Order: sequence, then C-alpha cells, then structure tokens
Amino acid sequence: MSAFTLTDYRYITRVPGICGGRPIIKGTRLPVQTIVDYYKSGLDVEEILDGLAQLTPAQVYEALSYYHDFAAEIDQDIEASRMERVLAREHLAVTPDGRLTPMPRAG
Repeated sequence: MSAFTLTDYRYITRVPGICGGRPIIKGTRLPVQTIVDYYKSGLDVEEILDGLAQLTPAQVYEALSYYHDFAAEIDQDIEASRMERVLAREHLAVTPDGRLTPMPRAG
C-alpha cells in the first residue's frame, strides 16, 4: 500500500500524516488551501509565485484548478483553520500582550 493517495492531478496529492491528509502540492508540505487562500485574498498567480518561489506556475494553476473542482471541501478547510476557530476549538484566548492562555471552561 502506497503512502500517497493518487489524484487525477499531476501536482496534487494527499499523504496521510501530512497536513491532516488534506491535498498538498506533490513533493512539498504546502496545502492547496494555502494557495487558494492567497488567491482569494487578492494575490494573482505571479504574486503567489513571488512568495512561494519553490513552486512553478503549473503547480499554482493546478492548485487553483483543484480548488474549482473541490471548492466546498477547500473552503471548509480554510474556514476551519482561521485563527478564531482554532482558538475556540482549543479553548484558548490571546492576552493583550499576545500570549495564548487557556480559557476557563464552563461547568
């Protein structure tokens, strides 16, 4: 049994144990959702490549193509990884000086 999950995409794969098994750029630990998040925040492909110089244009375009085929899944991953969601899920708060502290639990 292979450690990789094959997809119909040349540059996209899923690897159990890397990024929670979410789709990543093959040969990296970079989740597709990161590229999509940058794109949705207004960066164009060239700007994404400037910040992620290890990637090729084909990898970025394919990540966006993958997104359009699986938008609901990727959007859910992006929303779940928002800082506010992570803090709430882990019962943490941020102090005014930027430290993380446990939130009191009800009960």
